[in-house]
This record gives sequence, structure tokens and C-alpha cells, in this order.
Amino acid sequence: MAVAFQKSRIILTAYELDIFTFINDKSLNAETIAKGLNLNKNATERLLNALVATDLLNKENENFSNSKESVQFLSKNSSEFMAGLMHSNHLWNTWSHLTEVVKIGNVADTSNINERGEDWLEAFIHAMHYRGKKQAPTQIAEIDLQNVDSVLDVGGGSGCFCMEFLKQKPGLKTAIFDLPNVVPVSKKIVEKEGYGDSIVYYTGDFTIDELPKGFDLIFLSAIIHSNSYKTNEDLIKKCYNALNPGGKIVIQDWIMNDSKTVPPQGAIFSINMLVGVEGGDCYSENEVNSWMKNAGFKDFSKIELEHGLGQITGIKN
Repeated sequence: MAVAFQKSRIILTAYELDIFTFINDKSLNAETIAKGLNLNKNATERLLNALVATDLLNKENENFSNSKESVQFLSKNSSEFMAGLMHSNHLWNTWSHLTEVVKIGNVADTSNINERGEDWLEAFIHAMHYRGKKQAPTQIAEIDLQNVDSVLDVGGGSGCFCMEFLKQKPGLKTAIFDLPNVVPVSKKIVEKEGYGDSIVYYTGDFTIDELPKGFDLIFLSAIIHSNSYKTNEDLIKKCYNALNPGGKIVIQDWIMNDSKTVPPQGAIFSINMLVGVEGGDCYSENEVNSWMKNAGFKDFSKIELEHGLGQITGIKN
């Protein structure tokens, strides 16, 4: 466990340098790769050899070629390219400050999402889309849409969940509420997926602005872990006000036990929030229920999802 970072850094550096795309379906020597990417030849060859050792490259007669998995997932020429890995590269920088953060309690990067630049934002949204698109079918299938005619996805990012809502119930009115600089990225992804005319957008900051009203369901996926306790308390009240009578809220996130140690993925992810987001954390079921109760919701129910995630639903009085 203590040395796992070594393989991680090798993969992320190769990804950042775009070595897999440069090689693509060819077989190239180290000098050609180094020259083509403007890298040091000796250092490049060592990195390539390490990638062979991790089974991400093949080597024959001093020439390097991609493995089947590398061509499929790590070359930009593939339809299955893992665009979100650049976000993992960015996380490397914040996690590297963990020791200092634990000493002083302040996050490594105090800037908000609006201040981190377009490169960071694009990588983040694409990372969320890559993960969300794979998980959305089973997650949305757990939500009862029988009496739901309209859905608002707060912090909807790439739109992957709204697209899945439409697959589950064609004709549903779907809308995304997100930051002004996120919406253009979202629109590009949604249009590419063929849903450009099916999703309405509202721009704003839920920490400041009220949410648009008139929805039967409000969906919060991977939102509450980015906020402080107070911000979440206020946000759930805004969700209550935005819902139609009898409408429901669905909160999807790491839902922790009272000791904050289960699920283990959530306990580890809380460190990601510690080093990267001011006030973010992974919250317990009791904490989430208290926000919903204070806002006026009733009939809480919780289900377990894959990968340790959970969904909590509440009904508006």
C-alpha cells in the first residue's frame, strides 16, 4: 500500500505526456517517441520500460507498442478514451499536501471551482461524465418515476443523469442547475450524446441563489460531499422550496455510518475533500436525515447502491 503511488505516478505521467496517443497503433523506439513529444530520450526510455513492466506497453526489438487496454482506454483516438484521468492527475497535486493539511486544517487549494481554470474544469467534468455514464443506468433505475413529470438535477455537470432519466422515462421534463462556466461544457457533452434539445439549463450558484421552482423531483448526486454542514442544510431547504407539493428529493452520495468509517470508500474519499474543498466532507445518514427533517421532508428511505454509494429519498409535505 505504501508504494502504490509509484505505479500511479508512472501511469499519470505517461497519460499527461500523451504517450499512449502518440504511439497509438504503431511500434516506435524510444528516440522517436522522445523526439516527437519533445522529451529527454534517456528519461523517456526509462518511463517506457516501466510502462512495459506495468503491462501498459509491449516491447520488442527496442520498439514500444500499446497493450490492448492502452489502445482502448488511454489513446485519445479511442471512443472509450478515459478523458477523466486528467482529473486524477490534478488530484495528485492536492493529495501531496495531506500532511500539511492535517497539521493546520486548511485545504491545499482554497480556490473554488470558478477559479481553477478551464483545463481543470474540463478535466473535472469529463471525469464525472466518464464515471457517471457507467453508473447512471443502475442508479436511476432505483428511483420511482411513476408520478414524476419533471426533474431538476442540481449540480448536474455533464448531464449524464438527465440523459439517463430521459432513457428511463422518455418525454420527462429535465433540467440542470449549475455554475455559469460549467453549463457550456455540459452543453457540448449533451449535444454530442444527442440530447441537445431535451434538457433545459439554469445557471447560478446554489450557495447564493435560489433554485428554479416547479419540479416533481430534485436530484443531488455527488453534491453534498463538496459542501459544509451549514451549506447543505441551506441547500436542502432550497430544494424543498423548489419542489411541487408531494415532490421528492433524492440525495446520492457516500452515506456514512455514525462512526464515519463505513463504507470504507467514503472514509477515504473524505480525505479527498479534506485536501481539496473548503468545508467538504462525507456525511452520515443521520446528518442527511436531519437536514431533510428540518426542511420539512418526511418519509425518508435509504437504499444501498454499488461501490458503497447510497440514495436517500424524502417526500415534501
